[in-house]
Amino acid sequence: MRSWRPDLTEKDVTPKETYLRRREILQMGAAGATTLLVPSLAKAGEPQGQQLTVARKIEKAGGEGLTSWDSVTGYNNFYELASDKESPARSAGSLKVRPWTVSVEGEVKQPQKIDIETLLRWFPLEERIYRMRCVEAWSMVIPWTGFPLADLVKRLEPTSRARFIAFETLFDPEQLPGQKRPLLSWPYIEGLRIDEATHPLAFLSVGLYGRVLPGQNGAPLRLVVPWKYGFKGIKSIVRITFQETQPKTAWAASQPSEYGFYANVNPEVDHPRWSQARERRIGEFLRRKTLPFNGYADEVVSLYSGMDLRKNF
Repeated sequence: MRSWRPDLTEKDVTPKETYLRRREILQMGAAGATTLLVPSLAKAGEPQGQQLTVARKIEKAGGEGLTSWDSVTGYNNFYELASDKESPARSAGSLKVRPWTVSVEGEVKQPQKIDIETLLRWFPLEERIYRMRCVEAWSMVIPWTGFPLADLVKRLEPTSRARFIAFETLFDPEQLPGQKRPLLSWPYIEGLRIDEATHPLAFLSVGLYGRVLPGQNGAPLRLVVPWKYGFKGIKSIVRITFQETQPKTAWAASQPSEYGFYANVNPEVDHPRWSQARERRIGEFLRRKTLPFNGYADEVVSLYSGMDLRKNF
């Protein structure tokens, strides 16, 4: 029998400063309170690191304000570095992102190894502002820098037998010390159907806020799929495999009752240990309603026509 685990930890406790202002917050009403910044997660630090040349910017978050640089880079799920949210930023210095090579394998015209500098020469960089939703019911609005995954797929020329793409994270416990613990079956693997991968919203990121991607955010190359829960966004990619069969993805293999292959944001399908109907945007006090497909339903729902989205979660 599996032991019960709470979905809240001491990190989710309301900060003391906010608790002491509770009467003021109640007087503000819901509209004002939703914009109250949580002190521990709303520092206004300036973006850091090498600046990238961005060819164009695309706003895809309904005009919402951006989550602060400090929150985006300081509150992360990256189990390969650490299992809590704050430690990845402190441990990321162990990750060496140059030189870096991505191996392309499987059902593709020309299997090859591509260094990250070549990828950066192949495609002009865009900035995409996306809403991002974590399965743990917190969310952010992030300006990613990168290029459409569809552009890479087209250039690599998969064969007609390729129905899925599997992505694999670097496996090196010295660089990624979280891999010394058997939290998951390493290396981390995620995947998409080909039609998902070539959807215009699917994105490969090499940066955020117009700066080079920090290690804790998945440097030097990570996947961004904004209509899915965050664990689909595999980080520090070293292998891309085109294949006929559905990949055995890390979380789906580890806890299949909790983390399905599709991982589409669906407020009507609860996680076994908490509701997905509401979420907390980092930097806000109150929770808000979770949007189907994270607000991208009009653009992606046709991908799942005829599918039971409760079964294919």
